[in-house]
Amino acid sequence: MRDHPFRGVRSRAAALAACALAATLVAAGATPAYAADDTERPTAPGPITVVAVDTTSVELTWAASTDNVGVVRYPVGVRFEDFGSQYSTDTNSIRITGLRPSRTYTFSVWALDAAGNSSLSNPTLRLTMPPGDDQPPSAPGQPVAYDVAATLVWLRWAHSVENVALDRYEVFRVDAGGTLTRVSEVYQHPPGRNSTQISGLTPNTTYTFVVQARDEAGHLSPLSALVTVTTLPPPPSCAVRSVVRQWPDGFVAHLVVENTGSTVIDGWTMTWRFWAAQQVQGIWGAKVVDRVNSSYLRVANTGRNSVVPPGGTVSLGLVATGTQLPEEITLNGGLCTVADE
Repeated sequence: MRDHPFRGVRSRAAALAACALAATLVAAGATPAYAADDTERPTAPGPITVVAVDTTSVELTWAASTDNVGVVRYPVGVRFEDFGSQYSTDTNSIRITGLRPSRTYTFSVWALDAAGNSSLSNPTLRLTMPPGDDQPPSAPGQPVAYDVAATLVWLRWAHSVENVALDRYEVFRVDAGGTLTRVSEVYQHPPGRNSTQISGLTPNTTYTFVVQARDEAGHLSPLSALVTVTTLPPPPSCAVRSVVRQWPDGFVAHLVVENTGSTVIDGWTMTWRFWAAQQVQGIWGAKVVDRVNSSYLRVANTGRNSVVPPGGTVSLGLVATGTQLPEEITLNGGLCTVADE
């Protein structure tokens, strides 16, 4: 029997079509059959070498990895303190831009093959970028004390002016004789925060604080102006009797607060749990100060009931929306016992 004159042509055409289909699948991202069967990881890339560096960019290279099939790309990790980014390259070199002068970065590289097998990372490289900043920041604004309590105080200040990038604010306690003791660091990564809480203080004690800025090149600002603050006496012990009348979407509460301690309370603030969706519709015997973390309402004495002697009481009332009744009641930072009537 003779071969059909077009049989060979058709066989060759079918083979070409199959090759074209395979090429299309690979181009579309399908994993080649050999890659799916590949379970061997590439070798670790060689040590990272710096090819070129300036204040904001660096070019790196490393010895290429080897693999039984082939390496397809090298992920590159860049870390500064607790912040990291990842880049990728299909060669054994990369140029990374957008870095900051004077920062110390840690670089790492590993290899991936087509089957997704990952090599071990090569030895990391720590690199401090060249300084690009020769000016110190300006002095921070004078600190302001707020939310003063018996053992802690919050401070805030106006930001320093910096020509490149601030690294952090350092807050110092000024001790007798002018000695500075650092009590807080406020890092500017990400930037923006210009306040801090100082805790572990002694009740009814006067403290002086000062703030200094440090930029990423290590330059120090002049010291801010001083702030002096006296912590409150120890929180009083207190007891609250509450009478509440409630309806489906609101309530009226009458609170009688007793000073169960042995010292006079001269000026007071109270807080209790109060959901963000709730609204105050009326209050007497106190005035609203603010919301605390959207979960608590803070009120303060009026001009006529600021002094509460030992064994004395103060009365106040509230009409509000919602179903969250006054709970976790504090008086000048001290948690009160609560009894319903």
